[in-house]
Amino acid sequence: MLEYLLTHHRWIFVCFFLLPISAVYKVLFYIRNKVVFWLASAPKRHDSRVKHIQRQVRQWKSDGSRNFMCTARPGWLTMCIKVPRYKETCTNIKVDLYDVLNVDEARKVVRVEPLATMGQVTSLLNPLGWTLPVIPELDDLTVGGLIMGCGIETSSYKYGLFQNICVSFEVVLADGSVVTCSKDDNPDLFYAVPWSHGTLGFLVSAELQIVKTSQYVRIHYKPIQGSSSRQLVDAVQRGCENCENDFVECLVYSKSTGVIMTGQYTDGCEPDKVNTISRFWKPWFFLHVKRFLLEDREAIEYIPLRDYYHRHTKSIFWELQDIIPFGNNVMFRYLFGWLVPPPVSLLKLTQTNTTKRLYELHHVVQDILVPVNKMSDTLNMLDKQLQLYPIWICPFKLTSQPGLVHPLGDEDEMYVDIGLYGNPQVKPFIAKDCIRNIEQFARQVHGFQMLYGDTYMSREEFHEMFDHTCYNEMRKKLNCENAFPEIYDKVCKAARK
Repeated sequence: MLEYLLTHHRWIFVCFFLLPISAVYKVLFYIRNKVVFWLASAPKRHDSRVKHIQRQVRQWKSDGSRNFMCTARPGWLTMCIKVPRYKETCTNIKVDLYDVLNVDEARKVVRVEPLATMGQVTSLLNPLGWTLPVIPELDDLTVGGLIMGCGIETSSYKYGLFQNICVSFEVVLADGSVVTCSKDDNPDLFYAVPWSHGTLGFLVSAELQIVKTSQYVRIHYKPIQGSSSRQLVDAVQRGCENCENDFVECLVYSKSTGVIMTGQYTDGCEPDKVNTISRFWKPWFFLHVKRFLLEDREAIEYIPLRDYYHRHTKSIFWELQDIIPFGNNVMFRYLFGWLVPPPVSLLKLTQTNTTKRLYELHHVVQDILVPVNKMSDTLNMLDKQLQLYPIWICPFKLTSQPGLVHPLGDEDEMYVDIGLYGNPQVKPFIAKDCIRNIEQFARQVHGFQMLYGDTYMSREEFHEMFDHTCYNEMRKKLNCENAFPEIYDKVCKAARK
């Protein structure tokens, strides 16, 4: 009965159990973030906290280096949909580094510790008139996670991935020493750190670029009623070619229909076109956008900056519609909209073995990065494999730099992130087979899979997808083989539960 309810009526569990708990949870985390962090905040103590990490690493070494090291951060707090199993067998190193250390407006950089969140950083920068060039959607995403994993947003077509706005990294190595790296100082380590998932050392601070910002984002919605996916690709490419755009995004609602959204920073607005979309009674953003497609009309809106950052947060993109089918109902929004979304960390913390198995069998959460000239072929393939809509399209510039992820040639190349979230409608849906087919296609077109999702690749296939040349050199040079697991051993299915 529990399995039946969780499969077909998850809203009962969520509405009567999870949402009330999440209200308390949000209050506690608000106190933790605004009060406890504020009381414990001490940027001037950064050096002493780094020395504490060094002492732990040296203690691990003096104890005989019997197993690998990893951070002690609880697995349910991470954005990965699964809880990491490897933490159970590793030496857990406490990395209590949560602060924004300083803002250097002259150099246009902000220096932050790895567990500082997007919410913390933007709350500090925006009142000063600054922002990060790339702001991933969720406030709880940490700087360290976005560097060691991957971060992307609709400004990435201009700035690249989150790693491309990084100026320098400060890292504690396997021998307990501290090193700073940048494009000019220790460049091999600087380029090897992104996507490395903490397998080269412990990130203890990073310098990030900052840019001037504005009060609003002016959004132009343009529906695409095409006869094929090629017209969607053309619309995305045209949006990227217009250098006046600060943001480019597309929501795909079928193989040949979607809405392209282009945005620009602005301080002025037309008052009757301002849409504060974060209000809890407002419609979910992806359904608000779909309205322009159904009505086949273009439109202009002015969205406040913070609202734009979090336009998909309220409905967790469109994941919430599978959990609470009536969640966008106007009555539900007005009465209970302030309770949603339930935090991802709480969803993970309350998972049972049954829900984990059901999500693995019936649900997909994946991001596939492919060249923009392969976007049409990819959409056609995904329609056959999954029949899962909407699909999030986020173009980004993949820079020709050393590291695990780069184009085939020596020039920067335009790619797209294709976000797949929800319950596939293809029958029969066999999760492992479908994801392996998608992974194989990605390798064939020199694409990449974001590693927070389920990874079914073998170690050989994983090495085929990601260029380990620079990474392996640094692993050997820094004596990481006996100190940290390889990336594959932290992201493969066996390492997560």
